[in-house]
Amino acid sequence: MNRALFFIDGLSTWVGKTFGWCILLLTLAVSYEVVSRYAFGRPTDWAFDASYMLYGALFMMAGAYTLARNGHVRGDFLYRSWSPRTQARVDLVLYILFFFPGILAFIYAGYGFARLSWLMNEHSSASPNGPPVYHFKALIPITGVLMLLQGVVETVRCIICLRTGQWPQRLHDVEELEKVILEEAGEGKLDVVKELEEIGQRKGAV
Repeated sequence: MNRALFFIDGLSTWVGKTFGWCILLLTLAVSYEVVSRYAFGRPTDWAFDASYMLYGALFMMAGAYTLARNGHVRGDFLYRSWSPRTQARVDLVLYILFFFPGILAFIYAGYGFARLSWLMNEHSSASPNGPPVYHFKALIPITGVLMLLQGVVETVRCIICLRTGQWPQRLHDVEELEKVILEEAGEGKLDVVKELEEIGQRKGAV
């Protein structure tokens, strides 16, 4: 079971990190546009389309990766105080009632948008040259499928947690240091709590 879960986690992680390079391309495109426009008085006719496509691709294709890392926004001030079984129970209900219906509708509508865009050879109307956008819109149903697969994995994790009382292991990945410290403090490790107090005192927070 863990092998199957880790396979989907790995797929979501690979896709998310691969499209993460879009941020570098986006930075280069915007920087080139700013220099070309204000230093040489020659604005480009492609930077606007490139910027929203790159950002949109990054935003969409990183969704499953973020879900695999359990990184989407939630009310942690309540969630962290619950037992693992209560967390899993609430997550499972929310996945069934909201996540899966929303994602299935997203895939259905996204496929229609993408198909129509390809059939009409759609180009952007936001700039004079009008670059093609059908390849960009094709990412919509692909994103939905990846999110659906990852959602199934998260649902299985909820079921396992309900049975065992503990959340199953996730693939190891880089974590922010502050998040690691807070998690260790939540486990009651005295040295970590003291470290947080010292940091708070240095910042004037304690």
